[in-house]
Amino acid sequence: MAAFDPWDPAFLADPYPAYAELRANGRVQYYEPTNQWLVPHHADVSALLRDRRLGRTYQHRFTHEDFGRSAPPAAHEPFHTLNDHGMLDLEPPDHTRIRRLVSKAFTPRTVEQLRPYVTKLAGELVDRLVAEGGGDLLTDVAEPLPVAVIAEMLGIPEPDRAPLRPWSADICGMYELNPPEDVAARAVRASVEFSDYLRDLIAERRKNPGDDLISGLIAAHDEGDRLTEQEMISTCVLLLNAGHEATVNATVNGWYALFRNPEQLAALRADHSLVPRAVEELMRYDTPLQLFERWVLDEIEVDGTTIPRGAEIALLFGSANHDPATFPNPERLDLTRTDNPHISFSAGIHYCIGAPLARIELAASMTAVLEKAPTLALAADPERKPNFVIRGLEGLRVHIAQGE
Repeated sequence: MAAFDPWDPAFLADPYPAYAELRANGRVQYYEPTNQWLVPHHADVSALLRDRRLGRTYQHRFTHEDFGRSAPPAAHEPFHTLNDHGMLDLEPPDHTRIRRLVSKAFTPRTVEQLRPYVTKLAGELVDRLVAEGGGDLLTDVAEPLPVAVIAEMLGIPEPDRAPLRPWSADICGMYELNPPEDVAARAVRASVEFSDYLRDLIAERRKNPGDDLISGLIAAHDEGDRLTEQEMISTCVLLLNAGHEATVNATVNGWYALFRNPEQLAALRADHSLVPRAVEELMRYDTPLQLFERWVLDEIEVDGTTIPRGAEIALLFGSANHDPATFPNPERLDLTRTDNPHISFSAGIHYCIGAPLARIELAASMTAVLEKAPTLALAADPERKPNFVIRGLEGLRVHIAQGE
């Protein structure tokens, strides 16, 4: 167990050898520093994501005291109010009600209608990168594309979009294991500012509705599909955070993996039809969301180990996606891999509602780079963000190589 240390820079640089050790040690192991049960195998992670004895919350059934847990600190209340009313942290029936409303914006037909906009924007972003001779793939392409797409869907005016990414980054800091108090303070501040902004925008959309998701949620509410104002605010924040955070990190993690596997990059450059498979394989190979937590609502047993009600389980997506029982040669990046049941988008009732859109965005940006910057090369080794749960890079400096 010594190798699994989510605060160790060496582990953060490459957690996959530690995952192999975890898998070798058994199907479930208690990890005292976070008071969690670690589940590292693909079959178990996949099954437990669908197991209704586990939940993203317990407050629909138990008080904190009943569940043997302490209430969050009062100072963190704005974050928890925002977070706990989003469908990702709700269970049925509230989860079902909200997801039904939001899913109308993510039907295959609706998402497919976004493809021309996504493709055009990806091309423009890469054109600018090429005109500059290179830059930071993170800030120049990976971030602006999904932020613009989800902001457009929500109906957030373009001049208002600058704070969205910083707010999201600060809020997502609370999803790390045992976040320190300064991280919590930034998350609380961002939660207040983001909520206040959306409250004003919702009021404006009530007076002047548009053809956007916020207006659609207001209309659904008026027609009887009830959403409280807090649920509406929390849903918008969740869609923005989930709608770009994983896509941004999947983009830079993926390109960094390609640069470190030049034979695979060469194959992709020679055959752009590999892009859809490449998107899936890169999400498996260096998973943007490494861990997903569940509360044990009713006692379960894993491989003879009883996990009691009130415990917390850490489902290790990164480990599951490298499980040799499911993926032959999992440490090899293979863009021709066809059988690829990765769980980077989760599973069960909390399966990522935006997965089809994320796939379009990832494929569009990859295709734009391949077509417009065929000699793109790494300009400097990147730094990893000091995060474990949400795995990404501080930046990815690239340049247009000459004479290749």
